Amino acid sequence: MAVSALARKESRGGHYREDYPNRDDVNFMRHTMAYREVGKDGSETVRLDYKPVVQTRYQPMERKY
Repeated sequence: MAVSALARKESRGGHYREDYPNRDDVNFMRHTMAYREVGKDGSETVRLDYKPVVQTRYQPMERKY
């Protein structure tokens, strides 16, 4: 989860980042999927992949509290 959070250069809902305080729907309106990969030498890395969000009845909007 930490690798995914660091790769997301925006703030969204409860996932607030002081270095990226604004939403970025253009680049981050997608689901992040993380895969653990083990190399031949036994080292482990995390590969991130993405899939698009399917917008249905409710359009995304910024939450304002």
